[in-house]
Amino acid sequence: MSDRDEHIVEAAGRCRVVIRNGRVVEVGTPQIQDCPLARRFACPVPEMTPEAIKRNIEGRIRSFGMCTPEREVLAGPDFVIFGASELLSSAVRRGDLDAAVIASDGAGTLVATNPSLIQGIGGRMSGLVKTSPIREVIARIEENGGVVLDPATAAIDQTAGVALAAELGHRRIAVTTAVAAEAAAIRERFPGAVIVAVHMTGISREDAALMARSADLLTACASRHIREAAAKTALLQAGTSIPVFAMTAAGKAIILGKVAETDQQIIVHGARLPVPGSQSPSPLC
Repeated sequence: MSDRDEHIVEAAGRCRVVIRNGRVVEVGTPQIQDCPLARRFACPVPEMTPEAIKRNIEGRIRSFGMCTPEREVLAGPDFVIFGASELLSSAVRRGDLDAAVIASDGAGTLVATNPSLIQGIGGRMSGLVKTSPIREVIARIEENGGVVLDPATAAIDQTAGVALAAELGHRRIAVTTAVAAEAAAIRERFPGAVIVAVHMTGISREDAALMARSADLLTACASRHIREAAAKTALLQAGTSIPVFAMTAAGKAIILGKVAETDQQIIVHGARLPVPGSQSPSPLC
């Protein structure tokens, strides 16, 4: 572990949380008051308060070692059917994608070709802003086929991650990003990449419009602007409470591939988007 062990995540409600040496040392103020997904977490967040969010993060640290050398990196079952990690792990498992560029606490940006690794990292991580290298975590990722962009610093640079994936010989590459300018840069440099916009709560109207032009898949989170921008050109919406929008044929194929794979009951019907759910994050921002 590095001398300066610090990890910054934006957790439920885009609440800034700082973790040092396995302890939560700082919790900010969430941007929303309620989230139906957060109420279903393994350690639920029934109300968006710093205290409840701190308990959730401490629960993650205890249960799978988030931001510690004990971090588990593999997972099997879906956490939610249309989550970003679920969609990408499913597409890699089917062979529709070669690799996914994601980010992990303790490792930063990495290239993953193992569906269980994609799910184990992405399904448990929300809004990673900054992280420090943890050698045990990096070794565990590498043992399971992952390639870390910068093991010395655990840098988070998704554009460089796509370049690394291409250097490794992958052609059908997906990448997650929470930054509209980064999505636009990836689209310009790697036109064939599948871009997945994540962690959109609080995004500005201008950045939402840029993300809608740049990404293949948009997770709406608690963003009103993403819902409005996606509604203009989205080809498909998956889910209603916290929808995911397919903005391109490539994004649509990934969602439909997941639908074909699941044994859950699904309803498909035409509608003018976005279609709101009976429960949504509150307030949308």
